[in-house]
Amino acid sequence: MKTIDLRSDTVTRPTEEMREIMARAEVGDDVYSEDPTVNRLEKCAAEMTGFEDAVFATSGTQANLIGIMSHCQRGDEYIVGQQAHTYKYEGGGAAVLGSIQPQPLEFEDDSTLDLNKVEEKIKADDYHFARTRLLCLENTQNGKTLPLDYLQKASNFTKRKNLKLHLDGARLFNAVVMQGVAVTEVTQWFDSLSICLSKGLGAPVGSLLCGTAEFITEARKWRKMVGGGMRQAGIVAAAGLYALENNIERLAEDHKNVQILAEGLSDLEGLTVQQAGAQTNMVFISLEEDKAKQLTLFLREKGILITPGKMIRLVTHLDITAEDIVFVIKEIRHFFEN
Repeated sequence: MKTIDLRSDTVTRPTEEMREIMARAEVGDDVYSEDPTVNRLEKCAAEMTGFEDAVFATSGTQANLIGIMSHCQRGDEYIVGQQAHTYKYEGGGAAVLGSIQPQPLEFEDDSTLDLNKVEEKIKADDYHFARTRLLCLENTQNGKTLPLDYLQKASNFTKRKNLKLHLDGARLFNAVVMQGVAVTEVTQWFDSLSICLSKGLGAPVGSLLCGTAEFITEARKWRKMVGGGMRQAGIVAAAGLYALENNIERLAEDHKNVQILAEGLSDLEGLTVQQAGAQTNMVFISLEEDKAKQLTLFLREKGILITPGKMIRLVTHLDITAEDIVFVIKEIRHFFEN
C-alpha cells in the first residue's frame, strides 16, 4: 500500500534522478570554500534571488538563526509574527544563542504584519530598552502569499525606521509560482532571505541564506559557531542544485491538487474547509477534536497520514499525485458519510 503523507511537504523523498546526481557530485572541503558543488549552489541561489552572495546551511532554522544573528547584536530586538517559524518553531534560538529579544505580533488575516502596529513596538533609543534592529516576515505563512504591494511598503517602512528586513522564504517559490512573478519581484525588497530546499523543492536537506557579500561573510562565522561548517557537502548541495533547476515550476501541480482537495471536501457536514488557507500547497480543515482523532486513525489504515487536531493542515507536495488526491477525497467522504 502506498503511503500518502499529507502532514507536511518536508516528507518528500529525493527522486532517482536526484539520487544519481548526488552520487556523482564533485566534492571538496566546504569549510575551506573548496567544494565546487556547494559553491555552484550558493552562486546559483544568489543570482536567482538578486543578491550578492549566499551561504548553504543545514536547515531553515539554521539559516534564519545565523541571519538574525548577523543583523543583530546581543541585547538587540527583532519584531516578528506570533505564529512565525522564526519565533515559534525554531526553539527560541535567537534568544537563547544570540541573546536577541523577540517582539512578537499577531498576524493579520492576510498573513501580513500591520506596519502601524510594528511601529508602535519599535523601542525608543533609550538604554532601558532592547534596540529594535530587524523586522522578520514569512512567505508563505500558513499557505498564504504576502501581497506584492505590501512588500514594497514594508521595505520603505524599515528604511525609514532604520531597520533591516529579513524574509523567512521557506516556501518562497510557492509564493512566486502562485503569484506568477519572477522571484526577484519578491526578493528585491529584502536585506536578506532564507530559502528551504527540503520542502516543496524536494531536496533531502538544506537551506540557503542570501544577502550582501559583507552580510554573508558574517553569517559564515555564525554558521561555523553553531556547528554548520560542513565538509564534503557537495553530495547534498547537488540535490539542492537539481531542485532549483527542475522543481520550481512543478509547484503549480501542488497548488492545483490542493484546490481539488479543498473543493472535494467543501460540502461535507461535520467538516469545515478554510478556503482562505488553500492559496498554495496547503488547505486547513476544522472539526471536533474527538472526530479528528477518529479520522486520523481511519485514514492511517488506508495509508493516508495527517496530523490530528481541531485545525488540520493538509499539505500537497511532489510525492502526492492527482490520483492520490482523488483517493484521499473518497476516503474522507466515506468516513463522514458512513
